[in-house]
Amino acid sequence: MPDFISTFGVRNGMKFLILTGICAFFSSQLLANAPETHSNSAEKHVSHASEAVTAHGEHATADEPIGKKVSKMILGHIGDNHDWDAFGHIVVLPLPIILYTESQGLQVFMSSNFHHGHEPHNGFMMINDGAKIVWQDPSKTEKIWDFSITKIAATIILGSIFMIFIFIGVAKAYAKRKGQAPKGFQNLIETMFVFMRDGVIKSSVGPRYKEFMPLLMTIFWFIFIVNLMGNIPFFPGGANATGNIAIPLVLAAVILYYITIKANKHYWKHIFMPDVPVALYILLIPIEILGFFLRPFVLMLRLFANITAGHIIILGFFSLIFIFGSSKAWVGYSVGVPSVAFTVFMGMLELLVAFLQAFVFTLLSSLYIGMAIEDHGHHDHDHAHATEKH
Repeated sequence: MPDFISTFGVRNGMKFLILTGICAFFSSQLLANAPETHSNSAEKHVSHASEAVTAHGEHATADEPIGKKVSKMILGHIGDNHDWDAFGHIVVLPLPIILYTESQGLQVFMSSNFHHGHEPHNGFMMINDGAKIVWQDPSKTEKIWDFSITKIAATIILGSIFMIFIFIGVAKAYAKRKGQAPKGFQNLIETMFVFMRDGVIKSSVGPRYKEFMPLLMTIFWFIFIVNLMGNIPFFPGGANATGNIAIPLVLAAVILYYITIKANKHYWKHIFMPDVPVALYILLIPIEILGFFLRPFVLMLRLFANITAGHIIILGFFSLIFIFGSSKAWVGYSVGVPSVAFTVFMGMLELLVAFLQAFVFTLLSSLYIGMAIEDHGHHDHDHAHATEKH
């Protein structure tokens, strides 16, 4: 029976909440420091504010080429935003805006005050379709510290809450059915938990696997749940959380931190004093140091690229209907069935990818940690003992 108490205890839960906060902070800061999509966008927005919406309530960009509209839609989805399109553009949920400037101090308000970027508020305005907040006055250069709860940050927080409720519910089920076989949802969670514990973490990390179970199991379930949420096209899903480079970056940095503080002397000796002729040190040591940093970098890049690519492919297939239909309506209808079929197929495939990416990230993290803490003396003793027997 899996030990949920030691894996997801109060102390480990606090660490997880801290990790969630760091992920949310880095994702919001990445959005706050994102470049504008065109030069002098704030000035153009102010000068054309009266033309932003036509008499019929349509955006002034209605005459844009269909390709540009599709590109903006896809980039808007895989990026971050200060609003949350709960059901497309029909229902838009406002999110908390938290700004700090030296001249105005701390300001907290809801993103709905910007009216979807059409109106300024308290001297600020949203540009890039709600992706960035700048000064209304383009001549002001004072730094804006943006700590807002963006769509990605909100997804991370909701995913963490879901994870906590799932394991609290499973723990209560074990308490009520003590000594009985699990069933239903409890059985599903236990099956995945035992598979990750025995098939991945224990076999990769080694005898000290229990020391790293809370970290690795939390990372697996966090990535898995957030990935699944990203495949839901409406609230509380639809956000490309692990496809935001800040989230894989923080997770990879945590693995790098654990490797650095937990690695034994044999691991560091292999990097800085490898068992090769001294003349080769000048060649091997830089390679080993580079490999030390490349491992978490590959972790980050693999998760980011695979999740982002999946979202782009799904939206790309679906957009073919409108791209072909922009020339002739019948052409759009003719590609509608295969386009929807491919979209549904990719959507089902993304459910598998959601698990695979969480699995691969945890597997490689376990291997890297196992390499760092491996007791070479213990293995050498076992090998010598086996040799004596023969």
